[in-house]
Order: sequence, then C-alpha cells, then structure tokens
Amino acid sequence: MNRVEDVTQELRDFVAERDWSQFHSPENLAKSISIESGELLECFQWSGTDYASADVRDELADVLTYCLLLADRLGLDSEEIVRQKLQRTREKYPADKSRGRSTKYDRL
Repeated sequence: MNRVEDVTQELRDFVAERDWSQFHSPENLAKSISIESGELLECFQWSGTDYASADVRDELADVLTYCLLLADRLGLDSEEIVRQKLQRTREKYPADKSRGRSTKYDRL
C-alpha cells in the first residue's frame, strides 16, 4: 500500500466506526469540500501573510479528508486521478512556454 491508500483506509475505518457513511453521499461530500475550502480561505481573510499556520493545517486537512472520502465513494483512485490530471496539465502548459508565466494555456 502507498501512503494515500493507507490514509484512505484509515478514513474508511474511522467513518465505519461511527456509522457515518450513511451521510457521505457524493453530493454531501462535495458540499463539505466547498464548506471546508471556505473555512481554509477564511484563515487568510484580512491577514495578508499573517495567518495562524495551525488553523491553516487543520482546515487543509479537512479539505483533503473530504476529497479523499469523495474519491473513495466514487470508486476513484486518488493518486491515479491526480497523476492523470497532471499529465493533461503538462500537455496544456509545456514548461518551455509557461515557465514563470500565469498565462492561460490557450494564450501561450
């Protein structure tokens, strides 16, 4: 097993111990990702670069947790879908054209 698989299994066990899977429909998990993303963003509201790293770490963990749970619920391999998306993004943004630029791929 890799680390993502290990964490996903740990999350499955945690959820099963509490009988929470009944609440983890794809729709509810997607909503939770959005809600927790907002809480992560709130850590930076009004602060510029002055933020509480412990709060950021906790909120980021919440976002990642719900992302892993959603991928698992949909039967997707988290590591695989990230690598596939990364490959498509590499093709859209070749390093020689996009290095140091934030230009959208269709304008490179």
